[in-house]
Amino acid sequence: MFRPLGGNPRPPATVNTMNIKRPISKQPLPKSARRAYRGKIFDIYQWPVRGYDGKTYVFEKVKRPDTALIVPVTNDGQIILCKQEQPGKKQFISIPAGRIDKNETPLQGAKRELLEETGYKAGKWVLFEAAQPVSKVEWAIYTFIAKNCHKVSAQNLDGGEKIKPFLVSFNKFVSMVLDDKINEPGLKIRFLEAGQDPVKMNKIKKIFVP
Repeated sequence: MFRPLGGNPRPPATVNTMNIKRPISKQPLPKSARRAYRGKIFDIYQWPVRGYDGKTYVFEKVKRPDTALIVPVTNDGQIILCKQEQPGKKQFISIPAGRIDKNETPLQGAKRELLEETGYKAGKWVLFEAAQPVSKVEWAIYTFIAKNCHKVSAQNLDGGEKIKPFLVSFNKFVSMVLDDKINEPGLKIRFLEAGQDPVKMNKIKKIFVP
């Protein structure tokens, strides 16, 4: 069983026809919260809180669009990674990912990001994890495994990114996550948990690859 960060244990699930419930933050925004700042990506909400000393304090929380992370797997079990360049950042390696638009479900956002960043489509989708990892940020992260991926088009990138997809084996992918060459804390926790138990690691591998 896999534990979504901040949630209860549950196994990964195929999501082609499933409604995905949004995970609840450990510190949900109260109904009394009001937006104090509106940015292009980040908003800041404030609300009054009566302290234990009887005084009133202003609490704040950041809110941003939810994110879809995708681990794409080809028909022969290769993982598709992205060598990326973005303004103001050093070149890095990642899995396909991006913000979920307001009019999209998490799965729709994941499918769009995979197609835009790699030109691939998947034959099967599995929800590996859904979590809100930061209590001070209203932000859900959905990690999907996109299986049976095949190339269908060219990339469709925006002006703020350069992405070059490439393939690695599952074992190489795991080592890159554990060595922080791919910065995905949720995946790293899962792989570390299974690292001392070959049976658990084989169970994870069966979820990711044929």
